[in-house]
Amino acid sequence: MTTAAAAPFLPWNRPSLGLEEEAEVLDTLRSGWLTAGPKAARFEQEVRDSLGAEDAFAVSSCTAALHLALLAAGINPGEEVITPSLTFCAAPNAIVQAGGTPVFAEVDPVTYNLAPAAAEKAITPRTRAIVVMHYGGQPADLAAFRKLADDHGLLLIEDAAHALHAWRDGARAGSVGDLAVFSFYANKVMTTGEGGMIAGRADLVQRARLLGRHGIDTSIWQRHGAQRTADYEVTVPGLKYTMPDITAAVGLQQFRKLPDFTARRAQIAAAYDQSLAGLPGLRLPTVLEGVRHGWFLYPVLIDPVGVRTRDTVADTLREVHGIGTSVHFKPVHRLAAYRYVECSLPVTEHIAARQLSLPCYPAMSSTDVQRVIDALHTVWS
Repeated sequence: MTTAAAAPFLPWNRPSLGLEEEAEVLDTLRSGWLTAGPKAARFEQEVRDSLGAEDAFAVSSCTAALHLALLAAGINPGEEVITPSLTFCAAPNAIVQAGGTPVFAEVDPVTYNLAPAAAEKAITPRTRAIVVMHYGGQPADLAAFRKLADDHGLLLIEDAAHALHAWRDGARAGSVGDLAVFSFYANKVMTTGEGGMIAGRADLVQRARLLGRHGIDTSIWQRHGAQRTADYEVTVPGLKYTMPDITAAVGLQQFRKLPDFTARRAQIAAAYDQSLAGLPGLRLPTVLEGVRHGWFLYPVLIDPVGVRTRDTVADTLREVHGIGTSVHFKPVHRLAAYRYVECSLPVTEHIAARQLSLPCYPAMSSTDVQRVIDALHTVWS
Protein backbone atom coordinates (compact mmCIF):
# COMPACT_ATOMS: atom_id res chain seq x y z
CA MET A 1 0.00 0.00 0.00
CA THR A 2 1.24 3.48 -0.88
CA THR A 3 0.98 6.03 1.94
CA ALA A 4 1.26 9.79 2.17
CA ALA A 5 4.73 9.38 3.72
CA ALA A 6 5.98 7.62 0.59
CA ALA A 7 4.42 9.89 -2.03
CA PRO A 8 3.59 13.56 -2.53
CA PHE A 9 0.05 14.85 -2.16
CA LEU A 10 -2.22 13.66 -4.97
CA PRO A 11 -4.59 16.50 -5.87
CA TRP A 12 -8.18 15.93 -6.88
CA ASN A 13 -7.41 17.35 -10.31
CA ARG A 14 -4.44 18.55 -12.32
CA PRO A 15 -4.34 19.76 -15.94
CA SER A 16 -2.31 17.94 -18.59
CA LEU A 17 -0.16 20.47 -20.45
CA GLY A 18 2.79 19.74 -22.71
CA LEU A 19 5.29 21.15 -25.14
CA GLU A 20 2.59 21.55 -27.79
CA GLU A 21 0.74 24.12 -25.69
CA GLU A 22 4.00 25.90 -24.87
CA ALA A 23 4.91 26.14 -28.56
CA GLU A 24 1.46 27.42 -29.52
CA VAL A 25 1.53 30.08 -26.81
CA LEU A 26 5.07 31.11 -27.78
CA ASP A 27 3.95 31.43 -31.40
CA THR A 28 1.13 33.70 -30.22
CA LEU A 29 3.48 35.85 -28.14
CA ARG A 30 5.86 36.23 -31.07
CA SER A 31 3.01 37.13 -33.42
CA GLY A 32 2.30 40.30 -31.48
CA TRP A 33 -1.45 39.57 -31.55
CA LEU A 34 -2.59 38.62 -28.05
CA THR A 35 -6.26 39.59 -27.88
CA ALA A 36 -9.18 37.93 -29.71
CA GLY A 37 -7.92 37.24 -33.20
CA PRO A 38 -6.99 34.47 -35.64
CA LYS A 39 -6.37 31.74 -33.07
CA ALA A 40 -9.64 32.38 -31.27
CA ALA A 41 -11.35 32.18 -34.67
CA ARG A 42 -9.58 28.88 -35.43
CA PHE A 43 -10.54 27.48 -32.06
CA GLU A 44 -14.18 28.43 -32.65
CA GLN A 45 -14.13 26.78 -36.07
CA GLU A 46 -12.63 23.52 -34.81
CA VAL A 47 -15.18 23.18 -32.01
CA ARG A 48 -18.04 24.23 -34.27
CA ASP A 49 -17.11 21.71 -36.96
CA SER A 50 -16.65 18.92 -34.40
CA LEU A 51 -20.09 19.58 -32.89
CA GLY A 52 -21.79 20.12 -36.21
CA ALA A 53 -23.09 23.39 -34.78
CA GLU A 54 -24.22 26.33 -36.89
CA ASP A 55 -21.90 28.73 -35.08
CA ALA A 56 -19.63 29.03 -32.04
CA PHE A 57 -18.13 31.91 -30.06
CA ALA A 58 -15.12 31.59 -27.74
CA VAL A 59 -15.48 33.57 -24.53
CA SER A 60 -13.69 34.31 -21.27
CA SER A 61 -15.47 31.67 -19.16
CA CYS A 62 -18.36 29.23 -19.17
CA THR A 63 -20.17 31.62 -16.84
CA ALA A 64 -19.82 34.30 -19.51
CA ALA A 65 -21.21 31.82 -22.04
CA LEU A 66 -24.21 31.10 -19.79
CA HIS A 67 -24.86 34.81 -19.29
CA LEU A 68 -24.66 35.48 -23.03
CA ALA A 69 -26.90 32.50 -23.82
CA LEU A 70 -29.63 33.86 -21.56
CA LEU A 71 -29.19 37.41 -22.85
CA ALA A 72 -29.35 36.17 -26.43
CA ALA A 73 -32.50 34.27 -25.54
CA GLY A 74 -34.07 37.57 -24.52
CA ILE A 75 -35.05 36.53 -20.99
CA ASN A 76 -37.30 39.24 -19.58
CA PRO A 77 -37.72 40.23 -15.91
CA GLY A 78 -40.03 37.78 -14.17
CA GLU A 79 -39.59 35.03 -16.75
CA GLU A 80 -38.56 31.66 -15.32
CA VAL A 81 -35.68 29.39 -16.27
CA ILE A 82 -35.71 25.79 -15.02
CA THR A 83 -32.39 24.35 -13.85
CA PRO A 84 -31.17 21.73 -11.36
CA SER A 85 -30.08 22.78 -7.88
CA LEU A 86 -27.40 20.07 -7.97
CA THR A 87 -25.06 22.27 -9.98
CA PHE A 88 -22.48 24.99 -9.59
CA CYS A 89 -23.84 28.44 -8.80
CA ALA A 90 -22.81 29.77 -12.24
CA ALA A 91 -26.06 28.78 -13.96
CA PRO A 92 -28.50 30.33 -11.46
CA ASN A 93 -26.20 33.35 -11.12
CA ALA A 94 -26.36 33.87 -14.88
CA ILE A 95 -30.15 33.48 -14.85
CA VAL A 96 -30.48 36.19 -12.22
CA GLN A 97 -27.96 38.49 -13.90
CA ALA A 98 -29.90 38.16 -17.16
CA GLY A 99 -33.06 39.25 -15.34
CA GLY A 100 -34.71 35.86 -15.04
CA THR A 101 -35.95 33.81 -12.11
CA PRO A 102 -34.36 30.40 -11.42
CA VAL A 103 -36.71 27.49 -10.77
CA PHE A 104 -35.00 24.43 -9.31
CA ALA A 105 -36.25 21.02 -10.39
CA GLU A 106 -35.38 17.53 -9.15
CA VAL A 107 -32.64 15.32 -10.55
CA ASP A 108 -32.63 11.67 -11.59
CA PRO A 109 -31.46 9.42 -8.70
CA VAL A 110 -29.28 7.30 -11.01
CA THR A 111 -27.49 9.84 -13.24
CA TYR A 112 -27.89 12.97 -11.05
CA ASN A 113 -29.01 14.84 -14.18
CA LEU A 114 -32.11 17.01 -14.33
CA ALA A 115 -35.12 14.70 -14.65
CA PRO A 116 -37.34 15.47 -17.68
CA ALA A 117 -40.54 14.68 -15.74
CA ALA A 118 -39.51 17.01 -12.91
CA ALA A 119 -38.67 19.76 -15.37
CA GLU A 120 -42.03 19.37 -17.08
CA LYS A 121 -43.81 19.57 -13.73
CA ALA A 122 -42.00 22.85 -13.02
CA ILE A 123 -43.22 24.56 -16.21
CA THR A 124 -45.56 27.52 -15.71
CA PRO A 125 -46.89 30.21 -18.06
CA ARG A 126 -43.82 32.27 -17.12
CA THR A 127 -41.28 29.60 -18.11
CA ARG A 128 -39.02 30.68 -20.97
CA ALA A 129 -36.10 28.24 -21.00
CA ILE A 130 -34.57 25.09 -19.53
CA VAL A 131 -30.88 24.86 -18.65
CA VAL A 132 -29.85 21.18 -18.61
CA MET A 133 -26.48 20.31 -17.09
CA HIS A 134 -24.74 17.07 -18.09
CA TYR A 135 -23.63 16.01 -14.63
CA GLY A 136 -20.05 14.77 -14.39
CA GLY A 137 -19.83 14.08 -18.12
CA GLN A 138 -22.89 11.82 -18.54
CA PRO A 139 -25.32 13.53 -20.93
CA ALA A 140 -28.87 14.08 -19.78
CA ASP A 141 -31.81 12.69 -21.76
CA LEU A 142 -31.32 14.97 -24.74
CA ALA A 143 -34.16 13.57 -26.83
CA ALA A 144 -36.66 13.96 -23.98
CA PHE A 145 -35.59 17.52 -23.27
CA ARG A 146 -35.66 18.48 -26.94
CA LYS A 147 -39.23 17.21 -27.19
CA LEU A 148 -40.20 18.90 -23.93
CA ALA A 149 -38.82 22.24 -25.09
CA ASP A 150 -40.48 21.96 -28.48
CA ASP A 151 -43.86 20.93 -27.04
CA HIS A 152 -43.91 23.93 -24.69
CA GLY A 153 -42.21 26.48 -26.93
CA LEU A 154 -39.17 26.80 -24.67
CA LEU A 155 -35.52 27.45 -25.37
CA LEU A 156 -33.22 24.52 -24.53
CA ILE A 157 -29.75 25.44 -23.26
CA GLU A 158 -27.24 22.65 -22.61
CA ASP A 159 -24.80 23.32 -19.79
CA ALA A 160 -22.13 21.02 -21.18
CA ALA A 161 -19.32 22.31 -18.96
CA HIS A 162 -18.53 18.69 -17.99
CA ALA A 163 -19.21 16.99 -21.28
CA LEU A 164 -17.40 18.34 -24.34
CA HIS A 165 -16.54 14.83 -25.56
CA ALA A 166 -19.56 12.85 -24.35
CA TRP A 167 -22.41 11.24 -26.29
CA ARG A 168 -25.84 9.76 -25.64
CA ASP A 169 -27.89 7.70 -28.09
CA GLY A 170 -25.77 8.90 -30.99
CA ALA A 171 -26.07 12.59 -30.11
CA ARG A 172 -23.08 14.54 -28.86
CA ALA A 173 -23.53 16.65 -25.76
CA GLY A 174 -23.91 20.24 -26.92
CA SER A 175 -25.42 19.37 -30.29
CA VAL A 176 -29.14 19.14 -29.43
CA GLY A 177 -29.99 22.34 -27.56
CA ASP A 178 -30.74 25.69 -29.15
CA LEU A 179 -27.54 26.75 -27.42
CA ALA A 180 -24.81 24.90 -25.54
CA VAL A 181 -22.05 26.20 -23.30
CA PHE A 182 -18.70 24.62 -22.50
CA SER A 183 -16.06 25.24 -19.85
CA PHE A 184 -12.29 25.30 -20.28
CA TYR A 185 -11.56 26.09 -16.65
CA ALA A 186 -8.33 24.65 -15.22
CA ASN A 187 -9.95 21.43 -13.92
CA LYS A 188 -12.23 20.60 -16.85
CA VAL A 189 -11.85 17.84 -19.46
CA MET A 190 -9.63 20.23 -21.41
CA THR A 191 -8.40 23.64 -20.35
CA THR A 192 -7.39 27.08 -21.50
CA GLY A 193 -6.78 28.15 -17.88
CA GLU A 194 -9.95 30.21 -17.94
CA GLY A 195 -12.34 30.16 -20.87
CA GLY A 196 -15.55 28.92 -22.36
CA MET A 197 -17.55 28.65 -25.55
CA ILE A 198 -21.14 29.06 -26.68
CA ALA A 199 -22.39 27.10 -29.68
CA GLY A 200 -25.67 26.37 -31.42
CA ARG A 201 -28.22 28.20 -33.55
CA ALA A 202 -26.53 30.80 -35.71
CA ASP A 203 -29.00 33.59 -34.92
CA LEU A 204 -28.57 33.14 -31.17
CA VAL A 205 -24.78 32.74 -31.28
CA GLN A 206 -24.49 35.82 -33.48
CA ARG A 207 -26.55 37.75 -30.97
CA ALA A 208 -24.32 36.44 -28.17
CA ARG A 209 -21.21 37.43 -30.14
CA LEU A 210 -22.51 40.96 -30.59
CA LEU A 211 -23.37 41.25 -26.89
CA GLY A 212 -20.04 39.71 -25.87
CA ARG A 213 -17.89 42.27 -27.68
CA HIS A 214 -19.38 45.49 -26.32
CA GLY A 215 -22.21 45.49 -28.86
CA ILE A 216 -19.71 46.41 -31.60
CA ASP A 217 -20.74 45.25 -35.06
CA THR A 218 -17.25 44.02 -36.09
CA SER A 219 -14.44 42.27 -34.21
CA ILE A 220 -11.08 43.84 -33.43
CA TRP A 221 -9.45 41.31 -35.76
CA GLN A 222 -11.78 42.27 -38.61
CA ARG A 223 -10.95 45.94 -38.11
CA HIS A 224 -7.23 45.90 -37.40
CA GLY A 225 -5.87 42.44 -38.15
CA ALA A 226 -7.06 42.61 -41.73
CA GLN A 227 -5.90 46.25 -41.98
CA ARG A 228 -9.38 47.51 -42.65
CA THR A 229 -10.87 50.74 -41.38
CA ALA A 230 -11.04 51.10 -37.62
CA ASP A 231 -14.47 52.64 -37.89
CA TYR A 232 -17.19 50.74 -36.07
CA GLU A 233 -20.70 51.04 -34.68
CA VAL A 234 -22.13 50.03 -31.32
CA THR A 235 -25.58 48.66 -32.06
CA VAL A 236 -26.55 47.50 -28.56
CA PRO A 237 -25.10 47.98 -25.05
CA GLY A 238 -22.83 44.98 -24.58
CA LEU A 239 -20.20 43.35 -22.38
CA LYS A 240 -16.55 42.30 -22.78
CA TYR A 241 -16.51 38.50 -22.81
CA THR A 242 -14.16 37.65 -25.70
CA MET A 243 -11.43 35.00 -25.46
CA PRO A 244 -7.90 36.29 -26.19
CA ASP A 245 -5.60 34.50 -28.63
CA ILE A 246 -3.08 33.69 -25.92
CA THR A 247 -5.82 31.63 -24.23
CA ALA A 248 -7.15 30.15 -27.47
CA ALA A 249 -3.62 28.98 -28.29
CA VAL A 250 -3.77 26.58 -25.34
CA GLY A 251 -7.28 25.52 -26.35
CA LEU A 252 -6.26 24.60 -29.89
CA GLN A 253 -3.75 22.04 -28.65
CA GLN A 254 -5.92 20.81 -25.78
CA PHE A 255 -8.88 20.20 -28.10
CA ARG A 256 -6.74 18.02 -30.35
CA LYS A 257 -5.75 15.96 -27.30
CA LEU A 258 -9.30 15.64 -25.98
CA PRO A 259 -10.01 12.16 -27.42
CA ASP A 260 -6.90 10.81 -25.68
CA PHE A 261 -7.80 12.64 -22.47
CA THR A 262 -11.28 11.10 -22.56
CA ALA A 263 -9.92 7.60 -23.20
CA ARG A 264 -7.58 7.90 -20.21
CA ARG A 265 -10.39 9.12 -17.95
CA ALA A 266 -12.45 6.11 -19.04
CA GLN A 267 -9.56 3.77 -18.17
CA ILE A 268 -9.33 5.24 -14.68
CA ALA A 269 -13.10 4.98 -14.20
CA ALA A 270 -12.99 1.33 -15.30
CA ALA A 271 -10.23 0.60 -12.77
CA TYR A 272 -12.32 2.15 -10.00
CA ASP A 273 -15.40 0.22 -11.15
CA GLN A 274 -13.53 -3.07 -10.96
CA SER A 275 -11.63 -2.50 -7.73
CA LEU A 276 -14.16 -0.62 -5.60
CA ALA A 277 -17.27 -2.66 -6.35
CA GLY A 278 -18.59 -4.43 -3.30
CA LEU A 279 -17.40 -1.99 -0.65
CA PRO A 280 -20.49 -1.70 1.58
CA GLY A 281 -22.16 1.67 1.60
CA LEU A 282 -20.14 2.92 -1.38
CA ARG A 283 -22.27 3.53 -4.45
CA LEU A 284 -20.33 3.78 -7.70
CA PRO A 285 -21.55 5.81 -10.69
CA THR A 286 -23.96 4.18 -13.12
CA VAL A 287 -23.44 4.69 -16.85
CA LEU A 288 -26.59 4.25 -18.90
CA GLU A 289 -26.72 2.13 -22.04
CA GLY A 290 -26.02 4.20 -25.14
CA VAL A 291 -23.82 6.68 -23.24
CA ARG A 292 -20.19 7.51 -23.87
CA HIS A 293 -19.29 9.18 -20.61
CA GLY A 294 -16.89 12.13 -20.54
CA TRP A 295 -15.74 11.29 -16.96
CA PHE A 296 -15.08 14.81 -15.82
CA LEU A 297 -16.17 13.42 -12.46
CA TYR A 298 -16.01 10.00 -10.90
CA PRO A 299 -18.75 10.63 -8.32
CA VAL A 300 -19.36 8.11 -5.57
CA LEU A 301 -22.04 8.20 -2.90
CA ILE A 302 -21.06 7.27 0.66
CA ASP A 303 -23.84 6.14 2.97
CA PRO A 304 -23.22 7.26 6.56
CA VAL A 305 -22.43 4.26 8.76
CA GLY A 306 -21.33 5.09 12.31
CA VAL A 307 -18.42 7.52 12.15
CA ARG A 308 -17.81 6.82 8.46
CA THR A 309 -19.47 9.59 6.51
CA ARG A 310 -18.68 11.39 3.29
CA ASP A 311 -16.83 14.10 5.20
CA THR A 312 -14.81 11.73 7.42
CA VAL A 313 -13.78 9.70 4.37
CA ALA A 314 -12.64 12.87 2.59
CA ASP A 315 -10.73 13.97 5.70
CA THR A 316 -9.03 10.61 6.08
CA LEU A 317 -8.04 10.43 2.43
CA ARG A 318 -6.50 13.90 2.67
CA GLU A 319 -4.86 13.77 6.11
CA VAL A 320 -3.77 10.14 6.30
CA HIS A 321 -3.27 9.15 2.67
CA GLY A 322 -2.44 12.50 1.03
CA ILE A 323 -5.23 12.24 -1.53
CA GLY A 324 -7.48 15.12 -2.54
CA THR A 325 -11.19 14.81 -3.32
CA SER A 326 -14.00 17.25 -4.06
CA VAL A 327 -17.76 17.62 -3.63
CA HIS A 328 -20.17 18.31 -6.52
CA PHE A 329 -22.19 20.12 -5.38
CA LYS A 330 -23.65 21.93 -2.41
CA PRO A 331 -27.24 22.40 -3.64
CA VAL A 332 -27.78 25.92 -4.90
CA HIS A 333 -31.08 26.26 -3.03
CA ARG A 334 -29.10 25.79 0.20
CA LEU A 335 -26.78 28.72 -0.57
CA ALA A 336 -27.56 32.01 1.15
CA ALA A 337 -28.25 33.88 -2.08
CA TYR A 338 -30.97 31.40 -3.13
CA ARG A 339 -32.69 30.31 0.07
CA TYR A 340 -35.65 32.42 -0.94
CA VAL A 341 -36.47 29.94 -3.73
CA GLU A 342 -39.22 27.61 -2.56
CA CYS A 343 -38.59 24.00 -3.55
CA SER A 344 -38.68 20.46 -2.21
CA LEU A 345 -35.83 18.38 -3.63
CA PRO A 346 -35.31 15.22 -1.53
CA VAL A 347 -33.29 13.36 -4.20
CA THR A 348 -30.97 16.34 -4.62
CA GLU A 349 -30.54 16.59 -0.85
CA HIS A 350 -29.80 12.86 -0.55
CA ILE A 351 -27.14 12.92 -3.26
CA ALA A 352 -25.53 16.15 -2.07
CA ALA A 353 -25.10 14.85 1.47
CA ARG A 354 -23.24 11.72 0.26
CA GLN A 355 -21.43 12.64 -2.96
CA LEU A 356 -17.63 12.63 -3.20
CA SER A 357 -15.57 13.03 -6.38
CA LEU A 358 -12.46 10.85 -6.57
CA PRO A 359 -9.39 11.90 -8.58
CA CYS A 360 -9.94 11.00 -12.25
CA TYR A 361 -7.80 12.88 -14.76
CA PRO A 362 -5.30 12.07 -17.53
CA ALA A 363 -2.21 13.18 -15.60
CA MET A 364 -2.76 10.36 -13.09
CA SER A 365 -0.38 7.44 -13.40
CA SER A 366 -1.41 3.84 -12.84
CA THR A 367 0.39 4.08 -9.51
CA ASP A 368 -1.73 7.10 -8.59
CA VAL A 369 -4.92 5.23 -9.43
CA GLN A 370 -3.89 2.20 -7.38
CA ARG A 371 -3.01 4.51 -4.52
CA VAL A 372 -6.57 5.82 -4.41
CA ILE A 373 -7.98 2.29 -4.59
CA ASP A 374 -5.71 1.01 -1.79
CA ALA A 375 -6.54 4.01 0.40
CA LEU A 376 -10.29 3.44 0.06
CA HIS A 377 -9.94 -0.24 0.89
CA THR A 378 -7.97 0.76 3.97
CA VAL A 379 -10.64 3.23 5.02
CA TRP A 380 -13.27 0.50 4.65
CA SER A 381 -11.27 -2.17 6.46
